[in-house]
Amino acid sequence: MPHIMPTYFPPDFTQPLFESAPDARTDIVQMEGVAPRNYHSTSMFPEYFKVDGMWHLAQESRMDSSVVIRPDGTLAVVENRNLHQGDRVILGRTEDGSEGIYVHTDGFVDPSSKRAADKFVFRQGRSRETAYARDYDRLFELLRYEREHGKVVWVMGPAFAFDHDARRAMQRMVETGYVDAVMAGNALATHDLEAGMLHTALGQDIYTQESVRNGHYNHLDVINEVRRSGSISQFVEDHHIKDGIMYSLVKNNVPFVLTGSIRDDGPLPEVIGDAYEGQSAMREVVSDATTVICLATMLHTIATGNMVPSFRVLSDGTVRPVYFYAVDADEFVVNKLLDRGSLSATTVVTNVQDFITIVSRGLGVW
Repeated sequence: MPHIMPTYFPPDFTQPLFESAPDARTDIVQMEGVAPRNYHSTSMFPEYFKVDGMWHLAQESRMDSSVVIRPDGTLAVVENRNLHQGDRVILGRTEDGSEGIYVHTDGFVDPSSKRAADKFVFRQGRSRETAYARDYDRLFELLRYEREHGKVVWVMGPAFAFDHDARRAMQRMVETGYVDAVMAGNALATHDLEAGMLHTALGQDIYTQESVRNGHYNHLDVINEVRRSGSISQFVEDHHIKDGIMYSLVKNNVPFVLTGSIRDDGPLPEVIGDAYEGQSAMREVVSDATTVICLATMLHTIATGNMVPSFRVLSDGTVRPVYFYAVDADEFVVNKLLDRGSLSATTVVTNVQDFITIVSRGLGVW
């Protein structure tokens, strides 16, 4: 069954509430990186602002940011740390239109259909006992659609690198066009390259899980060799790496962003050590994402969830949902994302090795 993109229903701005609402109030930034008091902070939902008597959608949104009215009248959603002196920032803490600010939480619900309104409700929590068969089928439909029409960003923890089949499945997903970008940390890349060079991850064989002699040196030796080569792509060439996630990303020119942690070994040359540089690089990757799949990485999942709105405005003006998946063996991690709304967020409680092999087989790329 092909994926059917939901219709977006914008607010009816002919209603008296919207017509009588004042323009949104504004104030000017006086200090670099400091928002005016009473600034409006954005959510993941579509948000409209009344400027010069007209309601406008802030198109490139994200959570926990300010809205700047540019000199040409366009609206920019800007993290407070990136505000500049002279920026004109929208003020207001109400979201019902009364201050010229309206947060549209049910844009993909047909207002004429009570049945639809009942269907797209907020989930109340998911667990290991939840049935996920239909979720997998919907994901297969979505990924087939997105391969032709969208951008799929995968946010990955290191668990993939510890399993032979998971690495193979993810490699095939890259090779068959289901991966448009990857965001991860130092560990995912390190252990995947260790598997490609030595067939181990943290010194354990990725198929038999047997520890090899002096295996605790393996990931350190790999990091050292990647740094000797100067880059991951050069390491792949220098050491004739023939399989794995990083190998497939390099060979298929799929962009990746690796962001660092205080606990990292090495790190690899491409790992961004500055937290805010890393955040900006991640934000750039997801700025046009239409589906995001986060797998076994709590902090990256939460960070990405804050960066990605629940909608995307396409070049023709169409508003479509951004689909967000969170997959983890820990119920706490996936339930952190459930405030995004059921249409754009799906959570699956399982280990990611099983998840990615099911997905690759369901898509017929195994």
